[in-house]
Amino acid sequence: MNRQLKRVTIAVMLMFLALFTSTTIITVFQVDSLNADTRNVRTLNDSYSAERGPILVDGQAIAESKPVADKYKFQRVYSNPQLYSAATGYFTLNQGNTGVEGALNNYLSGTANDQFLNKVNSILTGQTPKGASVSLTIDPKIQQAAWDALGTNSGSVVALDPRTGAILAMVSKAAYDPNVLASHNSTDVISAYKALLADPTKPLINRAIAGDLYYPGSVFKLITTSAAIDSGKYKPEDTFPNPSTFTLTGTSTNINNAEGGSCGGGATVSIADALRLSCNIPMAQLGAALGGDELKKYATAFGFGQKLSIPMAVTPSIYNVGDTAQVQLSSFGQYEDRVTPLQVAMTSAAIANGGSLMQPTLIKEITAPDLTPIQRFQQKVFSQPITPATSATMTQLMINNVSNGAASNARISGVDVAGKTGTAQNGDGKPYTLWFTGFAPADNPKVAVAVVVENGTSFGNAVAAPIAKKVIEAVLGK
Repeated sequence: MNRQLKRVTIAVMLMFLALFTSTTIITVFQVDSLNADTRNVRTLNDSYSAERGPILVDGQAIAESKPVADKYKFQRVYSNPQLYSAATGYFTLNQGNTGVEGALNNYLSGTANDQFLNKVNSILTGQTPKGASVSLTIDPKIQQAAWDALGTNSGSVVALDPRTGAILAMVSKAAYDPNVLASHNSTDVISAYKALLADPTKPLINRAIAGDLYYPGSVFKLITTSAAIDSGKYKPEDTFPNPSTFTLTGTSTNINNAEGGSCGGGATVSIADALRLSCNIPMAQLGAALGGDELKKYATAFGFGQKLSIPMAVTPSIYNVGDTAQVQLSSFGQYEDRVTPLQVAMTSAAIANGGSLMQPTLIKEITAPDLTPIQRFQQKVFSQPITPATSATMTQLMINNVSNGAASNARISGVDVAGKTGTAQNGDGKPYTLWFTGFAPADNPKVAVAVVVENGTSFGNAVAAPIAKKVIEAVLGK
């Protein structure tokens, strides 16, 4: 009898232990993932049971909750919605949340772990529960300048403070109005969502950090040149043969320089001139001499293939090592190279900041309803892809690109601008992807910028460089 009781007791204890373990895992270790799951109806209802915190730019709300006379109590409202849609994302009843709305939903709804005491205090004092406010690093003047400069083009503009990693502007076009997705009428929301999905301009995609990614074209030459100099194997004045046509190793495929002919004339061409004139053939030779593994090492150090959140997850940029011919193509931004505009801006930012790449972020501060800071922005080094000496050399080479090279349309009177253009091919007969990236002032950088324009029929210097110039001028107050 005692033996049977012991067995029953042990069985009950094991069952209790299993129950205790499973509930602990759910309530402690899985709480954040469960709260973030868009299928969690209880979390959705909790999000509407409190006044959702605002998203602020320079102290002004670009997303806020206003009282309404329905069961959800509050309606999400976006001011200047298209201008900031790449940052705010949307907050919906049944189609999920994106942007800052999704990435920081627990703070905005007041359900984050470190807001627990505030929530308890609201219950005890009978106050209406409120979510935290989220202040962004975006500068409204720079954001507006980037939006206006991009005009009717599809593409993106990203501007960073290279010294801190703060994102000063993030524009993606085509854009959309998140207000149409914030309705409390599910039928209207689903209809609007389907229409946006069907829109051929793909307005729901944040081109700055996600989507199908872009061929970088010649802006990747910054990484190839940085790798060559930083490795200690090459100097800017080192030269390569300068043919007008080059056959990729092991193939019958020929490549040419963008302007046709050789790179500036002469039997040889220096690395400095190859970058200044944005020539493909010498870069292909340089990349093959360095090797794919070396290029991949530096691309990774600049951020390729690495996880990053700002706080939205950023799609990692791609650099793959192939055979010699493929390395030659990838050295000037073709083959399988793919990038986000943020990654391209990060490349310029690292060069601008003495070789130190700061982790990009959109978040300046998260503040409780009683104005107590919950989180404050703290700058953080993401990586150190190149040395300060290489940074200084690359800065001068990029100044030459603008002052006397293929990036001349980014010139600003009285300011040294460091830059690089790109005109990426997308296949025979297809429009180009046009780029500019750079920073200014070159001797004391306040902004690093990347501009991408889709469906181009011209060159990066003709289209993307003037857009970047306007953004830089906005930063410098020109």
